[in-house]
Amino acid sequence: MSPQSNETPTSAALDAMDLRILAELQADGRITNVELAQRVGLSAPPCLRRVRRLEEAGVLRGYHAELDPQALGFEVTFFAIVGLESQKLAVLDAFEAEVTAWPEVRECHMIRGGGDFLLRLVARDTAHENELTGRLTGAQTVLRVQTLQTIRIGKNAPGVPIWPLADKA
Repeated sequence: MSPQSNETPTSAALDAMDLRILAELQADGRITNVELAQRVGLSAPPCLRRVRRLEEAGVLRGYHAELDPQALGFEVTFFAIVGLESQKLAVLDAFEAEVTAWPEVRECHMIRGGGDFLLRLVARDTAHENELTGRLTGAQTVLRVQTLQTIRIGKNAPGVPIWPLADKA
């Protein structure tokens, strides 16, 4: 696919240069276009065109700062596996809408096997964790909640592995 193409890139349509750009941006979202272009071996204008094309196609969805939860007073990270009393779409959608509105819910995944949703939450302390767990168990259609408190994080790699995709490009 040429940098001027109007096609939407997919993992199969991304070339090696696109993958190098994505890897660099995933590692450092604050990199300047000039530095990015140097790292991937392009001049700045075609590099910027590729980045814009990747953004427009939705492959690049955003740029975010990684914050330290503990430095901001969130001492506890925990997961909750939530089982609902029904798997009707309206029930699933209503629960998802409810919990995604909570600022402490940082991720919400509908899952298969062992529950209906997996949530990642942050809490200021154990009392706050207990309050959040109580809100979950008290939600109208919730049948069961299992919580798992994080002791430490061995790896926290945002995004996806880029270089295995390069073998397909």
